[in-house]
Amino acid sequence: MSDPMPDDLDLITITQLRQVANPTPQPYRLHLQVESRIEKTTSSGSPFFEVKLVDAADSFIWRVFDNNPLFQDAARLGRNAFIQLAGQWVEGKYGLEPRQVQMRLLAEDEASTLLLGDPDLSARQSADYADIAAFVESMRDPRLAKLCRVFLERHGERFRRTGAARKNHHARRGGLVEHVAQMMRCAVALAGLYPQLNRDLMIAGVLFHDCGKLWENVYAESGFTMPYNLTAEMLGHIPLGLELVNKLWRDLLEDPAAAEWTALEPASEIVRLHLLHLIAAHHGSLEFGSPVLPKTPEAVALHHVDNIDAKLEMFRRGYASSKELAPGIFEKFSPWPVNIVAPLPAVHLPPAEGAA
Repeated sequence: MSDPMPDDLDLITITQLRQVANPTPQPYRLHLQVESRIEKTTSSGSPFFEVKLVDAADSFIWRVFDNNPLFQDAARLGRNAFIQLAGQWVEGKYGLEPRQVQMRLLAEDEASTLLLGDPDLSARQSADYADIAAFVESMRDPRLAKLCRVFLERHGERFRRTGAARKNHHARRGGLVEHVAQMMRCAVALAGLYPQLNRDLMIAGVLFHDCGKLWENVYAESGFTMPYNLTAEMLGHIPLGLELVNKLWRDLLEDPAAAEWTALEPASEIVRLHLLHLIAAHHGSLEFGSPVLPKTPEAVALHHVDNIDAKLEMFRRGYASSKELAPGIFEKFSPWPVNIVAPLPAVHLPPAEGAA
């Protein structure tokens, strides 16, 4: 029986490959985008390439040495090119390694499908965005509600393709939507338990706390690369977020509907300052980049909700991608300082007698 053609192999994502890869070669194909290609030399002076390949949720480095039949093809790979790699995959010395690999460029329709992301991830992000919009519609303060709606109307498309970070957590196209949605669920739950928290301010604070990342961590419109830009590099996402909210707020005050807000208490200027404080203080400490420490209950709550969601996402990533050193013990990963241990499963009790 002849070997299957490359396009006959099962098409999977990088994350799915990580979950099944081991020292035994396994046949799969992956659709990927080239984020970068760096030429290096071995200790003996031989050239090789480090090609960073990405999809909607993950990435890996493909090392192409000069004895690889695809060495010259790799030399011609341009940044942002869409390719298929098909072959036998192993978990090797350098992580994921393709052997007996064949490469081709993706057709336009294949690249468009890849940009939509893994269907499950795409569906989750769509549901998350819908939850964010629903939380905004549930707000009672007309100023904060209008501010949030205008942000989603003007910047929703950019928001949907922004990562929450470059590498530590939710570092993927659409990751900021996932992070914000889960933070909103937590913030609303906390506001229900602690009535002194201003629910509307918490929702708005969550939406805007990382809004500067729409310039710092935004993905290209037609790819999975996150380019650097001078504005974000020189200012950072907190100052950019403060500037954006102030710009949106000034625009709202020019709306005829704003005349009705003059009689509202607390005054609009106080509301604006409290929202800006949440953005400025959300890192929680000066050494982590906050220009001011949290000084209100909402600022403290927002900081911890942000931290919890980021840390738990790191655990999820660790379980999915780290090497299992022993049953239930996974190798530490950057920036986590220690090995992690699988969580305790919930107890499953037998059904009570007579239960339907």
